Amino acid sequence: MIQAIQLILALSFLVLIHELGHFTFAKIFHVRVEKFYMFFNPWISLIRFKKFEGKWHVKIFAKNEDKEWDAHPETTEWGIGWLPFGGYCAIAGMVDETHKTDDLGSEAQPWEFRAKPAWQRLLIILGGILVNFIGAIVIFTMLLWHWGKDTLPLRNVTDGLYYSEVMEGEGFRQQDKILAINGEEPEYLQDVVQALIIEGKRDVVVLRGTDTVALTMSEDLGTRYLALQNEFAKAEREKKRADKSYQKKNYTLIAEWIPCVVDTVLPDNAAYFAGIEKGDSIVAIDGKPTPSYYQMTAELQRHPCDSITVDYYRDGELHTVHLFLGDQCKMGIAARIDFRFEHTDYTFLQAIPAGIQYGWDILAMYVKQFRLVFTKEGAQSLGGFGAIGSMFPASWSWYAFWHMTAFLSIILAFMNFLPIPALDGGYILFLLVEIITRRKPSDKFLEKANEIGFWFLLALLIFANFNDILKIFF
Repeated sequence: MIQAIQLILALSFLVLIHELGHFTFAKIFHVRVEKFYMFFNPWISLIRFKKFEGKWHVKIFAKNEDKEWDAHPETTEWGIGWLPFGGYCAIAGMVDETHKTDDLGSEAQPWEFRAKPAWQRLLIILGGILVNFIGAIVIFTMLLWHWGKDTLPLRNVTDGLYYSEVMEGEGFRQQDKILAINGEEPEYLQDVVQALIIEGKRDVVVLRGTDTVALTMSEDLGTRYLALQNEFAKAEREKKRADKSYQKKNYTLIAEWIPCVVDTVLPDNAAYFAGIEKGDSIVAIDGKPTPSYYQMTAELQRHPCDSITVDYYRDGELHTVHLFLGDQCKMGIAARIDFRFEHTDYTFLQAIPAGIQYGWDILAMYVKQFRLVFTKEGAQSLGGFGAIGSMFPASWSWYAFWHMTAFLSIILAFMNFLPIPALDGGYILFLLVEIITRRKPSDKFLEKANEIGFWFLLALLIFANFNDILKIFF
């Protein structure tokens, strides 16, 4: 429920500022905005209000057609629809989902969108994208100013990295330290993942003990990772269906090496009853060596509802205990983490360029990973509203909410910039062609292009949300 509330609030806010971007530029260039709606309102609206004849008029649960209101097109009708899939800003004289060519008069009026120069129309269309991107930067700036930023540079991960089986297949060995990728030194772990999976870089140099080793990644590493991630997510969904209390996990590709030294033992759990204590070093599960925390948890996953042996050291002495795992495959311990995180505080003026850089980095990362969408594995990973909602935390956090909202604002800006008819990017493409060729596409052409784009986007929306439904049942 908390995730759903966060999703609705975030999308409502983003749609609102996006449409306000169009609205603001339309008003700057003296173009009438006939309607401004949060959510769509086929046939009826939850609430409508409009100012004419010197006073505000309000209607609740009212039909959209109203001759008295329609007689005053010079003022904007504001409202909230009942279909929570977005919103719209109906601009006079613009062929879009709110206007057909038959709705337009034979002659363009000076207060209509179509009567304005191409550069003004371009700015009106760009308004929504610009506000979404600027809005994200403002949010990131405020987050940095209020909370600062915690980072873990790879130089502070002194024990090296943990590598999943797929990365071991690429030649990595546990606790290898990555020195360079395509000649550049990665600063953070996310830089490693971005370079290898998203950007597809292949040349890696690692420090293995005292030796420097060169590795070459496979060309299909990114798609194989997505395939493994999809398989893992399916297995996690099956566990969740079998036990509603099961906490789903994410597939760990690369992580910081965490020695399996017990920091906390939860009461009334398997480790507690077996006598495991804080400071014990777990070294094997059922005889298989597990020197790192991730190797231990991976081995535990192979023994649901099973009795296992756990080998651990205490004060230099090896001990072995037997314990029983439940269906969630947990012993009830937390490992000790000795990493030295670095915290950076920002003044308001320092947070502005840092917020701009942070927003730009996220946009660049999303653009680079967009290529994976066109693979089979990437298409299977696409999700709709359910997948987006699951990105929010299950418990309320203002930092997490605003960070995810800013991230979605970046995505919304990028997606709207794609040159697909019915999206802002489609209008931008046609306007750029008009500016270059000095020939304006006909209103009929724009209407047909928008219809094609609308059905394409609807099919994409259905596909993405159908993926969510499939993940619920399969």
